Amino acid sequence: MNLIKQYIQEVTRRLPEKTRKDIALELESTIYDMLPEDYSEEDVRHVLDTLGDPVVLASKYNDKPLHLIGPKYYDAYITLLKLIIPIVAISSLIAILAKKVFNPVEGDAVLETMLFLLGEGIWTVIYVFIHTFFWITVIFAIVERIDVFSNKSSLSGETKPWSSENLKYHMYVPKYKAIKGFELSFGLLWTAIWGTTYFYADHLLGIYESGENGLRMIQPAFNQEVLGSFWPLITFLIGMSIALTIYQLIKRQWTHPLATFFTIHQIVLFGSLLLILTREHLFTVEFLGRIAELFSTTPAIIENSIIWGTIASFIIFAGWGIYDVYKRAAIKNDINGIKD
Repeated sequence: MNLIKQYIQEVTRRLPEKTRKDIALELESTIYDMLPEDYSEEDVRHVLDTLGDPVVLASKYNDKPLHLIGPKYYDAYITLLKLIIPIVAISSLIAILAKKVFNPVEGDAVLETMLFLLGEGIWTVIYVFIHTFFWITVIFAIVERIDVFSNKSSLSGETKPWSSENLKYHMYVPKYKAIKGFELSFGLLWTAIWGTTYFYADHLLGIYESGENGLRMIQPAFNQEVLGSFWPLITFLIGMSIALTIYQLIKRQWTHPLATFFTIHQIVLFGSLLLILTREHLFTVEFLGRIAELFSTTPAIIENSIIWGTIASFIIFAGWGIYDVYKRAAIKNDINGIKD
């Protein structure tokens, strides 16, 4: 009897206070139902061994998981860590280079600059790793606990419980239809590069000249105050790009809903690009003047050329991208494992 009480106590102490009494009665009834009429201590031990570890049993009774990140989300969690941490680290290193290499302080020795970059780079990578690891872990831990789906299937494109019937629909994905790992990495890396470049444009984009300390920016191309005024929009675009990558990670193949999301993403990017490019005083007067002098033309023509050239390039690449993803989404999976 003491063994039974101890076992029940070990289970219920790991449960919420409001459910302990009911579960204790239910578990006690289960144990006695499993025991023979004239049971011995050996019989009790056998039943408790059958029920297993109290910690594991408590997790089955508990509405909330007793683990931080369970098997349902673990694969997606590890994959995102592998994708995001290197890219965020690269973005941080770009910011350091923008401040130190392309805008050196007068009198700085080359050795001093290199030592600074080495020390700052190592610390930045460690700092980024800790923060990225922490926040991704927190997000997945929260998702694990607010998951509205009761099934324990791994995170995938389906929300229904997994069954062997699923295999016939996922037996083979044509190579051209599948989303490759380098596509996910490149997507995040590109987002990190343009996002970092946007917020440090006055340190990275402009007119350079060669000096004693190497390349040095003499005139930034953009007015950083104007760019900075759009920071909520840029933050939203970065979040949307990351959401698209996560959606691709879940699906692992191009589908029509995913292609539609990609199209919406490109349309939003294009609208944002138009909004920013048509903002007054986006380019610095000095930059436009120097480029106009170089090409023997007027600053207005240079500004219009940059704007319309950027818009035309975006339309071409975005249009091709949208056509390509819908083409890939239209490919049918061969459930017999034979290529289309």
